[in-house]
Amino acid sequence: MVVFARAPEPGRVKTRLAPLLGEEGAARLHARLVERALKTAVAAGFAGVDLYCSPGIKDGFFAKMQKRYSVRLRSQGRGNLGDRMYRALRRHPGAVLIGSDCPALRPADLRAALRALRSGAGAVLSPAEDGGYALIGLRHAVRELFDGVEWGSAKVMAQTRLRLRRLRWKWKELRTVWDVDRPEDVARLRRSRLLAPRRLPTSSAARKRARPSAGSPGRLGAPGRP
Repeated sequence: MVVFARAPEPGRVKTRLAPLLGEEGAARLHARLVERALKTAVAAGFAGVDLYCSPGIKDGFFAKMQKRYSVRLRSQGRGNLGDRMYRALRRHPGAVLIGSDCPALRPADLRAALRALRSGAGAVLSPAEDGGYALIGLRHAVRELFDGVEWGSAKVMAQTRLRLRRLRWKWKELRTVWDVDRPEDVARLRRSRLLAPRRLPTSSAARKRARPSAGSPGRLGAPGRP
C-alpha cells in the first residue's frame, strides 16, 4: 500500500484554499487529510504501508506520522506526478496507491482494489468527480500509463482510459469519489464529518518560516473541527 503526501508547508499546499482559510489554515487542513489517508490505509489491513513524501522524508510532520502509524517513509523524488507514481508503483508490483485529497475513500475501497488486481485486472482506478482519479493500482507499472498525461487537469481519467485501451489491458473502475481542492469543497467536508474532531501539527519547518497574514483565519471552523 502506497500513500503519496506533501509536507504541510503554508503557501505550498492547498493554495486554492488559502483565500478562504489562510495559508496556515490550508496547511493544517492538508495535514489532517494526510492523516485521514494514513488511517484509511492502515485500517484496510494491508501487510505494510509506505508513505511517499515530498519534498523529502526529513520534515518533522512525517516523523510524527511514521511513529503514529508505523509506516515506512520514502522520498517521492523528482519529476512530475506521473514520473513519481510510476517509480513508486514499479517498486511495488501489485500495489495500490492513493493521495491525501479524497477523504471519502474507505478501507473497503482499498480492499476492493486489491481484490480486483488479484482477480486478474491489470489496473484498478477510483475516478474523482473533478476528472482525475483518487486511487490507482497496477499489477505491473508501465511508462505508457503516465507519460503525456495532463496532471492536475480534468482530462487525467479520460487520458488514462485511452492509454489502458491502447495497451489492451483489462481494468476495473471503483466508485467515483470527491476530493478537497476548492473553497466549495470545504463546506462539503464540514457537512461530511469525515475528519476527526482534533487538530494536527503542521510541518516543523513551516512553523519556523511562516508568518500569519493580518486577518487570515488561524483555524478551520471551530478548534479542530471541519
